[in-house]
Formats: sequence, structure tokens, C-alpha cells
Amino acid sequence: MNIKEASEKTGVSSATIRYYEKETLIPAIDRSEAGNREIDERIIRRINFVKQMRAAGMSIENLRRYIQLFDNQEDNTKEQIALLNEQMAEMEEKRDDLQAAIDHLHFKLNHFYDHVQASEEELRTLERQHQEKLDQDK
Repeated sequence: MNIKEASEKTGVSSATIRYYEKETLIPAIDRSEAGNREIDERIIRRINFVKQMRAAGMSIENLRRYIQLFDNQEDNTKEQIALLNEQMAEMEEKRDDLQAAIDHLHFKLNHFYDHVQASEEELRTLERQHQEKLDQDK
């Protein structure tokens, strides 16, 4: 299939497929005599893998390293697992940060009238006092 068909099949733009190839995230794509890319199922699976790992937040550098380990003839299972564990820890940290922000918003919504409004009024008072002090010092 050509690059347009591969793009439609994977949901990855043609430009991104070319970028993946340039960055050696996918193997070099065979070309027809006319110079058109001829993408087979092997490349489609690689594109989908890269797409999934990028969606999981893996950096280009770590993804390239993982792919090199996979493509190597030696058994690099331990190193591959270490990279995946590193990525998992990073994503879990981001999830936890996001969950803390969501929890904070829930608190603010659930306590808007009995907490947030009073805190905001205190802050407004402090801002007025500060401005009055600045005005007096002029």
C-alpha cells in the first residue's frame, strides 16, 4: 500500500510516517521503481507500535532505544523491561499529579460557598489593604 493508504489505516499522517522513518523509529520503507513507498503489514505494525508508545508519553530518544534493543539479535529483554518500567513510572506520576488537580477542583466545587468564597473575600481584602498601603506611600 502507499503512504496515503497507510496513513488512513493507522490514523497517522503521511508526514508523521515519513518522520518516523527519518528518525529510524520504523525500518526503511521499500520503494517501487517509481520511488513510491510500498508499505506492508510489517511497517503498519511498527507505525502502530510507535503511535501507541508516543501516546504513552515515551520520548523519541527512549523509543528509538527500545526499538534498537528489539531489533538487536541479542536478548535485550531486561533492558526493554527497564525502559517500559521507567515509562510506566513517569506516566503514573503524571496520572497522580492530574488526579491531585482533579481532587482539588472537586473540593473547590463541593465547598465553593462554605470555603472558596470566604477565602476569595479574604484575598480581596488583603489586595485592597496592599493597594491602600501603596497609595499612602506615594
